[in-house]
Amino acid sequence: MTAKLHTIAFVAKNLYKDSVALMRVAQGLLAMPGVHTATLQMGNPANKDILAEAGLLSDAVASAGPSDIMIVIQSRDTRQGQDALRACEAALAGQNQDAGASQNHDARAPAKNLGLGVSRLRDAGEQINLAQISVPGPYAASEALKAVKQGLDVFMFSDNVPLAQEVAIKREASRRGVLVMGPDCGTAIINGVPLGFANVVRRGSIGLVAASGTGLQEVTTQIDRLGQAWGVGVSHAIGTGGRDVYAEVGGLSMLHGIALLAKDAQTKVIAIVSKPPAPAVVEKVMAALAATGKPSVVVFLGASPRTNARRIHVAATLVDGAAMAVKLAVASSARTRRGAGAPAASAQKAAPYYPLPHKPVFARSQRFLRALYSGGTYAAEAQHIWAEQFNLKVWSNVAIDNAMDLPTARRGSRDHTALDLGDDAFTVGRPHPMIDQAARIERLMQEAKDPAVRVILLDVVIGWGAHADPAGELGAAIEKAIALAKRARRHLAVIGFVCGTEQDPQVLSRQESRLRAAGMVLAPNSASAAWLAAKWLG
Repeated sequence: MTAKLHTIAFVAKNLYKDSVALMRVAQGLLAMPGVHTATLQMGNPANKDILAEAGLLSDAVASAGPSDIMIVIQSRDTRQGQDALRACEAALAGQNQDAGASQNHDARAPAKNLGLGVSRLRDAGEQINLAQISVPGPYAASEALKAVKQGLDVFMFSDNVPLAQEVAIKREASRRGVLVMGPDCGTAIINGVPLGFANVVRRGSIGLVAASGTGLQEVTTQIDRLGQAWGVGVSHAIGTGGRDVYAEVGGLSMLHGIALLAKDAQTKVIAIVSKPPAPAVVEKVMAALAATGKPSVVVFLGASPRTNARRIHVAATLVDGAAMAVKLAVASSARTRRGAGAPAASAQKAAPYYPLPHKPVFARSQRFLRALYSGGTYAAEAQHIWAEQFNLKVWSNVAIDNAMDLPTARRGSRDHTALDLGDDAFTVGRPHPMIDQAARIERLMQEAKDPAVRVILLDVVIGWGAHADPAGELGAAIEKAIALAKRARRHLAVIGFVCGTEQDPQVLSRQESRLRAAGMVLAPNSASAAWLAAKWLG
């Protein structure tokens, strides 16, 4: 019988922190003895719905406003809960003290509003052309509009912005000739500067526009790997936010990004990454690419847009999109005239080079695949590969087929299952799995105990903003999961890939070495990992 947890719930009034800062605090609390749950969420309606679904919305936090933080801590006993409460208050107060320390000196005091901040920088002779917005969703649109009217490009990390407000912001930005990345934009690289979650990649001649954060990370890191021999890299990587390709928004940011890359002298090749846009947006994007006169690659996962333009190439997977972009960049380079070859990649060709160290003998009961992703785009790409190449029906909380939607994803899997553990339903009380592996490790052990599971598939994303050493946490858990299955006389195949580069703070080769030592069979990219997992189902 499970002991009843002690719950502390309260509201920190008029204190805003972005989601990453709140995740960091929660991560520290979860590492404390006896702490079972720690969630810090801004008090907007969407976050209240998430807490309610998890059974954590009480009267103590239900009255929170959008600029308040809802805090819920569950522990094994009262003393441990009070210790966590004091640590939480200290963490939040410490951040505020750091932020306010400079207020003693007027010249360095934080500006009270966006206009004052821009004015100060410009008066000091600084060139400013981009504003990063990370405030509660109900206020984000207003701040973004202020930035747009100041003539600034905008990177909107904020989420929970109503669609109608996104449309209004982007239409105003279009009239003023500025770019809006987001809302809910997690990744971008502008002039070599990473914004949000991003990787350290080689500068070069390939410019990207993407309505997918982890998709953009996978393509940019694959360009870095595949283009190494030719010195090929990334000029800019522009995120748009996932809803930009909806019919209501009309792809305004994607089209603006394409126009910017068309004018950019450094950019010789353009690549587009997205889940399938609305049909009208597809037509606009393809026409805009054709008008640039530059060779282009399009990756609309699960869709194959038709084009008569000779310079536009369509790829089915993220790695194939990266390989095509590198090939086009090499072809446009003077090095081609010296006999340089062209790179090629595909999931099918890459997978056979990453076999198990011996032919496994699976038990008859082991029939199913369980994929535990931290990136939603990887889950979508894998489902398309499994459906189109292997005729696999896969249940998911982010299903590409509505008939395969898994409403019980938090409680358990069903047959073949692919989960996006970064979805809001899984991050209540826990940091995102790109920041902390604890929730994914719990699910890994749950799946390893299931006698029906043959293959477990994992992604590992490194780079700025991600966990400092994900392989360190995940490696030990993989060893434990494989040993658990072995004791039950079953062989458990654990397959994965690392999205990152050798220049990332975590260092790609170190992460791969640790995971390989733990028993993970590593594929070189997301598509190869999905293809290989399906092949091992027999």
